[in-house]
Amino acid sequence: MAADSERIKFTPRLLGDDGMPPWIPRLILLVFVGGLGFILTLGIVRVLRGFLILLLISFFLSTAFEPGVAYLAKRGWKRGAATGVLFLLVFVVGGTFLALMVPLIVDQTAKLIEQAPGYLDQISEWLANVGIEFSAERLGEAVTTLEGDVEGFATDIAGRVFGVGSALLNSVFQMLTIALFTFYLTADGPRLRRAMLSVLRPDAQREMVRILDIAVEKTGGYFYSRSLLAALAALVTWGVLSAIGVPFALPLGLWVGTLSQFVPVVGTYLGGVLPVLIALLESPGKALAVVVFIVLYQQVENYFIGPRITARTMSLHPAVAFGSALIGASLLGAPGALMALPAAATMQAVVSTYIERHQVVEEPVPIEPVEPVEPA
Repeated sequence: MAADSERIKFTPRLLGDDGMPPWIPRLILLVFVGGLGFILTLGIVRVLRGFLILLLISFFLSTAFEPGVAYLAKRGWKRGAATGVLFLLVFVVGGTFLALMVPLIVDQTAKLIEQAPGYLDQISEWLANVGIEFSAERLGEAVTTLEGDVEGFATDIAGRVFGVGSALLNSVFQMLTIALFTFYLTADGPRLRRAMLSVLRPDAQREMVRILDIAVEKTGGYFYSRSLLAALAALVTWGVLSAIGVPFALPLGLWVGTLSQFVPVVGTYLGGVLPVLIALLESPGKALAVVVFIVLYQQVENYFIGPRITARTMSLHPAVAFGSALIGASLLGAPGALMALPAAATMQAVVSTYIERHQVVEEPVPIEPVEPVEPA
């Protein structure tokens, strides 16, 4: 009996006074507080989603400006002045591009409307040659119906001038907000970095600095390489279109260079549609020559020019680039597609930095099992 009482006396107590393990109330409280914090954070993110997207775009653009600003700062420029000069350069280039493209669009639209009857006759003849009876009169009726729909759509838009104006003002406000945040994030970059790093431990600071340096290197390298390729594509396209005799060769060259490099995956094909259509207004032979040039130049750029320029800045597998662009576009639309490639390159570089790789062991040649010899 004494031995039994001693065993009972030293039996460990796993339950509290109320019969519940003491760690369960703490776990319940932790789960409740954590869940409540997650729900509140999710609600705040939903409310501030537009602002957070603008801030993310501004941070992305500031990392793109950082290499150029740092280059000028090392040569005695103040960061604010260097940032302002780069902003002015981007504004001048963008304004020049728009100034060249607007007359092109207006002129070619008027020319297309003027030559529409001749194109209808050509389409009717082509359909007749392939065995489809579709007269020019029926095509004209279809075009007239389409014109009526377009006029009705334009009238409807004109009746909503206030809504269109409001959307335009909202877009301008967002662009100015992005420009303002980008300017301050770039001009005060070192001070903001020190303020952010000051809340981290020294070892965490070193890792964060490494990640930020990789992000700046990849994003800046992306824009540097894309800008160089865009300038080269614009120059070559301008020369070839001028030689072929396509009108508006300079703005078309800028159009092809910009879209082919800064619109992921499908930019080359979107950029090539406009010069082909304008060449088609001149003659089918010129349009065919433009198509051949675009295809050939794309191959030369992909296999000879592009790898040499992007080898030291950003190298992504085409499948990774395509998937990243789709994910970015689904999350943030066009800005997300533009930011996806440097973001993927940054993640790839960070993973390569922290993951140790080993040499792959060659698999031994399998040895076929020897069947046992049955005794005679």
